[in-house]
Amino acid sequence: MEIVRKEPQSPPPCPRGHVATICIRTFKGRKDVLAHLFRPNWGAEEGNYPWELLVEEDLEPGGRGNSREVVLESFTAEEMDQIVEYLANRYADRLTRISTNVLSFPLPAGLLPLRSMPEGKDIGRIRFEIVPGYPLPFTVHGLYDLSQHKPMDPGLARD
Repeated sequence: MEIVRKEPQSPPPCPRGHVATICIRTFKGRKDVLAHLFRPNWGAEEGNYPWELLVEEDLEPGGRGNSREVVLESFTAEEMDQIVEYLANRYADRLTRISTNVLSFPLPAGLLPLRSMPEGKDIGRIRFEIVPGYPLPFTVHGLYDLSQHKPMDPGLARD
């Protein structure tokens, strides 16, 4: 399993902004499925950030997304280290890659947060916290879209 970390060029304007993608060797009959990790919930921390530095102002009221939530569903550097350690230890045989990055601020207005994506036939969530022995003090979900990955040979598929 490969771990690829991209570090920020300069200190980010807030502690949040770290994001990750995992590549799952085989998942639901597909090969090399990407899942984007995110925090599905958070407390009352929204008022604690310099939003004018983090998100461009939405000039059209009632836009389709909420870029503030994109920031809030990202991780701190410490949380990201914990996630990478957990995934590398627990799922080393199932993952081919863990990639981490940092958001580029300011984010454009109107981005859709991952937690707002509806689950359905192809789009779903991995809820890591329901796995017995989940050790992290915060919740991590992974969003995947099976339509982006070709089906495996039916005789070879294993989940």
